[in-house]
Amino acid sequence: MKVVVFDGSFNGFLTTVFEVYEYKMAQPAINRQDAANGSLFGEYHEVSTNSEKTKRVLLKLEQKLSKTAMQQLYKTFLSEQPGIDNVLLRYVQYIISSKHGVENDYGNADVLMVQQVSKKVEREKHRMEAFVRFQLTKDGLYYALIQPDYNVLPLIAAHFKNRYADQRWLIYDCRRKYGLYYDLDEVAEVTIDFIADTQNSGDKNAMYDESENLYQELWKQYFDSVNIKARKNTKLHIQHMPKRYWKYLVEKEPR
Repeated sequence: MKVVVFDGSFNGFLTTVFEVYEYKMAQPAINRQDAANGSLFGEYHEVSTNSEKTKRVLLKLEQKLSKTAMQQLYKTFLSEQPGIDNVLLRYVQYIISSKHGVENDYGNADVLMVQQVSKKVEREKHRMEAFVRFQLTKDGLYYALIQPDYNVLPLIAAHFKNRYADQRWLIYDCRRKYGLYYDLDEVAEVTIDFIADTQNSGDKNAMYDESENLYQELWKQYFDSVNIKARKNTKLHIQHMPKRYWKYLVEKEPR
C-alpha cells in the first residue's frame, strides 16, 4: 500500500488526485498532514500542492459534474471526517471513468456518502449563519467565537461579508485555530493566538466596548420576552438549537 500525505487543503487534495493517476497508484491510503501517523507498511509519498495539476483536475471534474455536484464534493471535503479523502478519491475515480453522468447513482456507496455528508455540512453552515453572535471590543472590532462540527468557515464568508459590510469583524473557529477577518474591504483567513475563554468576566470587561454589556443585556431581555413560558417546549428548542452551540450564545450566558 502506498501512503499518500498532502497539506490538508482542497487544492492539495486535487493535486493528490492528479498524482494518483500520474504515478499509477493502486488503492493508495490518503492522509492529511496534520492527521497522518505514518505507517510501518507501504511506501510513503508526500504531495506538494501544484496549481497546474489542481487546474487540470478541476477542469476535468467540471466537464463531468454539475455545479451542484461540484459544491457537494467541496462540502464533503470540508467535513474532515475520518477516511473522507479516500471516499472522495474513489468518488472522483468513478466519475472520471464513467462514460455517462453518475453523480446521482446512489447505488454506489461513495456517491451516496458524498450526498449524505454534504447535506450535513450544509446544515451546519446554515446553523452557523444563524447562531453567530458578535461582540464589540474596545478597538471597534466585532468578534464571534464558533466551534462547528465541520470546517464551515469557507462557506459562511460571503454571507457575513454581505450582511455586515459596514463593520470590521472576526469570526474565529476555536476548534481549528483559525478565523476570518473582514477589514471593510476584503475577507482574509487569519491564524492568531486568540483567547477563547469568554466565560471569564474579568477578561470580558477589559476587552469589551463600554456599550457592549448594555447591548448584551438588551438582547437577553428580548430573548426572554419572545419566549412564552406557557408554550415552552424544551425538546423542540434543543432540536432547533442543539446544546453544543450554547457555549458562545449571548442569550444562554448566565445573568
